[in-house]
Amino acid sequence: MAKVFDAIDARLAAWIARQRMFFVATAPSGDGGHVNVSPKGPIETLRILDEHTVAYLDLVGSGAETVAHLQDNGRIVVMLCAFDGPPRIVRLHGRGEVLAADAIDFPDASGHVPEQRRTVIRVEVERIADSCGFGVPLMSYEGERPQSLAWAETKLAKGGPGALEDYVAEKNAVSIDGLRALG
Repeated sequence: MAKVFDAIDARLAAWIARQRMFFVATAPSGDGGHVNVSPKGPIETLRILDEHTVAYLDLVGSGAETVAHLQDNGRIVVMLCAFDGPPRIVRLHGRGEVLAADAIDFPDASGHVPEQRRTVIRVEVERIADSCGFGVPLMSYEGERPQSLAWAETKLAKGGPGALEDYVAEKNAVSIDGLRALG
């Protein structure tokens, strides 16, 4: 049932747009270090730029593993899976790079304040493949969680306009393995 695609065509792009979230996975070079998998969303923070390029808006978070790993070796996979409808998993393997937070526009992205935009991750997709998804449970979408926006608004209200930049400087400077991230 698995299929490898030559490109992200219109049909695949439409399927991707219907998913509610995606995951990214990266790992540091060598035998040591921690593999990282992060849930991302909402789906409006992911853009298909062309048949072999995607980008996503990287919001301020508790860690910066993806950024550190991409700066180390560039390897990344974006995975989407159907939680409703027919079962399917799609993986976009490629080489990622870290761009400035305003490098690419995400006109449909909402649910965050502008200060939460940390970076943009752009991926040159080298391999596009799907698989059955039979093991992915059926789940109902209830909505986005309000905590991220509330956290950012509280930080800004208490710490002023630079509060999220200060947080990134303190908490996102290095990865859990000591690789340079955003510091």
